[in-house]
Amino acid sequence: MSVLLGKLLPLLIVAMVCGAAVIEQVDDTDLIHMLTGEDNVIVLFTKNNCPKCDELEQTLENVEKELKENVGAIVVKAMNSHMVNLYDPTKEPALIYFRRGVPLLYYGENNAEDIVRMFSENPEPAVKELADDNFEHLTQASTGATTGDWLVFFYSADCVFCLRLHATWEAVGAHLKHRLNVARINRLEAGISTAKRFGIVESPEFILLRQGKVYRYKSKLYTAQQFIDFATKDFAKQTNPEAVPPEVNNMNNFITEQLKTMGDNQQIVFIVGGVVVLVILAALLIKCKASKNPTPATVKKSNKAKKAK
Repeated sequence: MSVLLGKLLPLLIVAMVCGAAVIEQVDDTDLIHMLTGEDNVIVLFTKNNCPKCDELEQTLENVEKELKENVGAIVVKAMNSHMVNLYDPTKEPALIYFRRGVPLLYYGENNAEDIVRMFSENPEPAVKELADDNFEHLTQASTGATTGDWLVFFYSADCVFCLRLHATWEAVGAHLKHRLNVARINRLEAGISTAKRFGIVESPEFILLRQGKVYRYKSKLYTAQQFIDFATKDFAKQTNPEAVPPEVNNMNNFITEQLKTMGDNQQIVFIVGGVVVLVILAALLIKCKASKNPTPATVKKSNKAKKAK
């Protein structure tokens, strides 16, 4: 019996290994083509001589079929890819779910059930995009009333590190979506007035809006866990939070933007300048003409004065 088991055991091991799915490996060119297509893609960024990478790959192989069925995503791996720098500041191993191009970094332990659950529950982006024209309406920041707390990421297009935080920020949004709102806003474009309102001068910067108060994220650690801890408990360590600054007057914003637009267009500046000069010249001519030709009332008054003499 023991001899029979000794012969069958290697066969069973081989069968188990052969039965496990082998994840397709792609290069960066193939990956770019996949990410710009219509399919949802789960990518394992891995590298050579990385035990943690190998362990995560094994876990992913065990649930690849389940991910395809439940999530509806293609599962691939990218070995020593330069693209990992765009999506995860901590680099390999990194497991990222691209939902029509929007990346979600897997945050958690190397656990098959957690991976399937996180990707299954987040088929759409969890992070909201804010702008000057909807910020106050959506956040109710001044009143701290109806829409709950907001964790806001101020970014800019010229900030490469901000781009690398996109997938991490989606992980934060996915983890906190039932507790508070997670959003982002471009501080140099659609959110320029809001950034000025809150004194945001760099990228990236993060604030928590809670019950009419502003809590600023001051740490230089930019992991999903650090952001989650700040939003759920660490903010309370700031005993003297700032009051939410008043909403910027929309009319002032409009005038400022119009002046800025005019300043950017030299032709408009010349036209307006020319009109102003013409108005000033016309006013001067009218004044000079009036001084040379006295009014009838002035003439009558002068004639009466002569008769009196």
